[in-house]
Amino acid sequence: MPDRTPFSEVFGRQTLVFDGAMGTEIYRRHVLTNRCYDELCLSEPKLIHEILAAYRDAGVDVVTTNTFGANRAALARFGLGDQAARINRAGAQIAREVADAADRPVYVAGDVGPMPSQPEHQPHVEEMIVQQVDALLEGGADFILFETTPTRAAMERIALAMRARADVPYVLSFAILDNGETVAGESLDRMLAPLPEGTPPPLGLGMNCGTGPSTLLAAAQRAVGLAQFPLLVMPNAGVPKEVDSRRIYLCSPEYVASYAMRYVRLGVAAVGGCCGIGPEHMREVVKTVKATARATVHVALQPAEPAEPAQAPAPLAEKSAWGRRLAEGQWVTSVELLPPRGYDLTAIVAKSRALAERGVWAINVPDGPRASSRISSLVTCERIRREAGIEPILHFCCRDRNLIGMQADLLACAACEIHNILFVTGDPPKLGNYPQATGVFDTDSIGMVGLQQRLNRGLDLGGQAIDPKTLAVIGVGLDPTALDQDRELDRFRRKIDAGAEFAITQPVFDTDALLRFLDRLPANPIPIVAGVWPLASYRNATFLHNEVPGVTIPEAILARMAAVEDREAQLAMGVTIAREAVERIRSRVAGIQVSAPFGKIETALAVIEGP
Repeated sequence: MPDRTPFSEVFGRQTLVFDGAMGTEIYRRHVLTNRCYDELCLSEPKLIHEILAAYRDAGVDVVTTNTFGANRAALARFGLGDQAARINRAGAQIAREVADAADRPVYVAGDVGPMPSQPEHQPHVEEMIVQQVDALLEGGADFILFETTPTRAAMERIALAMRARADVPYVLSFAILDNGETVAGESLDRMLAPLPEGTPPPLGLGMNCGTGPSTLLAAAQRAVGLAQFPLLVMPNAGVPKEVDSRRIYLCSPEYVASYAMRYVRLGVAAVGGCCGIGPEHMREVVKTVKATARATVHVALQPAEPAEPAQAPAPLAEKSAWGRRLAEGQWVTSVELLPPRGYDLTAIVAKSRALAERGVWAINVPDGPRASSRISSLVTCERIRREAGIEPILHFCCRDRNLIGMQADLLACAACEIHNILFVTGDPPKLGNYPQATGVFDTDSIGMVGLQQRLNRGLDLGGQAIDPKTLAVIGVGLDPTALDQDRELDRFRRKIDAGAEFAITQPVFDTDALLRFLDRLPANPIPIVAGVWPLASYRNATFLHNEVPGVTIPEAILARMAAVEDREAQLAMGVTIAREAVERIRSRVAGIQVSAPFGKIETALAVIEGP
């Protein structure tokens, strides 16, 4: 059994995945609903073990006891009121056995559902809570999870009851509806307000149920800004949709995983599933969220103390022509070209040469975009620099190499005179054609900026001197339309503090969003280059909007693209929209990076050169 750090030291410090529904899985195994599902911990422990083992094997970090309705009053309806302690203890013991059989730390949540609301039970509610909590802890639960709490009053009652067990870690989750309110019509602000003074604080707060993953997204977006504690989100499988007179459940594992990833990007600490969400869903969530969590949570580097004093980095204007233009405040232009899937670089070199002849200043070369496998972007940049006579901007992804490999490649960049580097964390492998590949993510883009700045000062990560120092112009990505604007601003400030010297935004379609974002920045933090993507067609627009992380296309632009039927006319409309965007933001940015859809450089040039 692997050593487990106490749950209270893990929750909120790393992204966790909870399991899914228990009742749904019991029913799938042909247990009728007239039975007491909690009592199965005594009569059919192998069944409960099998369900929890399926979640464990799916890769979750937390398995939840089969004790949702195991309070004394609820069990009394089945003639089992005197068995409450025994059932809770057995439920925790089963979960503990499943968790301890894992080859990694797996935690046990002692599950406590809503207390009865009938008047005759109210004098005994706190006593019933403590009884259930004690039995779950005796059975081996690591913490208590209060689920589907219906009202603010019920939350406060739980907090008051936990005064008797103030040293017990607990998470308090409430049920939420589509409108962001509880069944009783209480708002998120009320549900997430501080609990009564003198009550032990929970480890975290949670939201569960709803009517599907999409309905909890808006609530999660608001909740991360309101909650004083880490947040857990556990949606259910939703309701069927009417499709051609058929009622179809659209909540596939991939669908659930895509929303879990959105929750994590908002800053949610943990995700799980509620009614209708099974092991097959959670397996996909684990694949997606574990990679995404590494990609979105800053992983701080711990560089060794230098053996020799650091040198002063070279001034921006002396590092490259791109850096000189940025330092002098000149307008810069670049075009993004994807490296080929094969190894013939003839076409991309020829396109780069043609762009240089038309006055473009640099070629952006992505590094494994959308988690795809292409020829080395470093090799591509070296050929472009040497044969096309134009500076490349190398996108450097943190996903595919460990720190040793990344430092080696940064030194190779210096040796190949590739001085302009844009550091990106990278899309998780799940998004690409190789979903089983492992995302390394030893650090993120903030950490890599710090490492490159260190190399620019003549020191490697191990504290050893390198001579000569590197001359990298350090770039970073920026997403002005991020759902969590405060988090994006905070990460951008940390990138600047780490040594970033310029930024390139995600493709900008919503110019108002970009301008609002720029208004929140201090004056002239570093030069910002706006990403511009001329839409090739309405289909291209919908793909970008729905499938590419960080890209949001306003409905008005989608409508303009949809209003043009001819494909050639749609491309012309896409170019017009891009030109309008450039004109609107030109006075606020240092330049533009224009994508060449499907490698067509004339489309990019049509935007750069204008009418």
